[in-house]
Amino acid sequence: MSGSGIRPRHTAVTGIGVVAPNGLNADTYWKSVKDGTSVLDRITREGCEHLPLRVAGEVRGFDASALIEETFLVQTDKFTHFALAAADAALQDAGLSSTAADSPYSVGVVTAAGSGGGEFGQRELQKLWGQGSRFVGPYQSIAWFYAASTGQISIRSGFKGPCGVVASDEAGGLDAVAHAARAVDRGTDVIVVGAAEAPLAPYSGVCQLGYPELSTVEDPTRAYRPFTPAACGFVPAEGGAVLIVEDLERAQRRAAVVRAIVAGHSATFTGASHWEQSREGLAHAIRGALDEAGCAPEEIDVVFADALGVPEADRAEALALADALGPHGSRVPVTAPKTGIGRSYCGAPLLDIVAAVQAMEHGQIPPTPNVFDVCHDIDLVTATARPAELHTALILSRGLMGSNAALVLRHGPGSAV
Repeated sequence: MSGSGIRPRHTAVTGIGVVAPNGLNADTYWKSVKDGTSVLDRITREGCEHLPLRVAGEVRGFDASALIEETFLVQTDKFTHFALAAADAALQDAGLSSTAADSPYSVGVVTAAGSGGGEFGQRELQKLWGQGSRFVGPYQSIAWFYAASTGQISIRSGFKGPCGVVASDEAGGLDAVAHAARAVDRGTDVIVVGAAEAPLAPYSGVCQLGYPELSTVEDPTRAYRPFTPAACGFVPAEGGAVLIVEDLERAQRRAAVVRAIVAGHSATFTGASHWEQSREGLAHAIRGALDEAGCAPEEIDVVFADALGVPEADRAEALALADALGPHGSRVPVTAPKTGIGRSYCGAPLLDIVAAVQAMEHGQIPPTPNVFDVCHDIDLVTATARPAELHTALILSRGLMGSNAALVLRHGPGSAV
């Protein structure tokens, strides 16, 4: 029991699907993350050559036509293609059917989204202004929509349980998982939950130039270096992840492999670009997540940091850990694998959750690529993975508009045959 009297959650993570710059499945993603491989590189997308944004994490080698039916391809943007593929992989990993079969109302879908389908929208608007309204397809009205991934996953598979979209900034990736866990608590059997982004079309790139936190450094090895004296902002990325969450007892009855337990979550809001204020907000979120999980600060074995790469924001995060975890805040290992792939907005914390689950399974804390000269009082894991016995992980996320979130995961008991 937690100090507030709220019982710890018993929501199990039983499936994982990944589409990321460093891997198109969970195993490849984990190997790259564990090895500390950086895949950041110069942007190659046509139309982006003239932008000040030079470096990003691109998803390469992804063939949507080999994974998704043409019916859905023509009416969806790349961010939804990523989500559909990751959802299929997560369902397969969980040992569940990709269709609702006889119980359509027992499965729901929740996604988080930042900007929606910018690439599809740009293409159709170019037709509008270049050729005329008769050349604009009917799917322009839905493909760009931030709710498209939730809708298309549920329609494609016939899932008619509780569905929703979380639009709470980048931290919405963690908030979506909490929303899914609460739906399971209320009686829904299974929730497909996740986030995937595709922010590297020219139009999307121009929109991001308004973020002062965006890195415009041209050297991929120096463009995203949080917690260092050379911190110069963040590098954006494509991709994300989808999880399958379900009631623990239900998962055990069907002998599923329980990969993790969603134990606690909390969220706050401190305002856009007010990074000094994010210290208090993030610390409050951490305390709330620990309280809901019934978890003492000393029980946290690893922290997956938000790691924005802005000096004020990095300092605020390091201080928030000290505020919320006390002396343990400077001793607990901290990592930020996203420095090797970039921040995929709402997809970033989902990828951190996947890394945390795999880190607990393999007893390895992945390193923080491209970072070596840490200037904050945190035990940041760099260079190589660190072996450790891991039972509980804390995942942090902040959004550019001021949202803060913290999620506590516990190591799953594995198969319960």
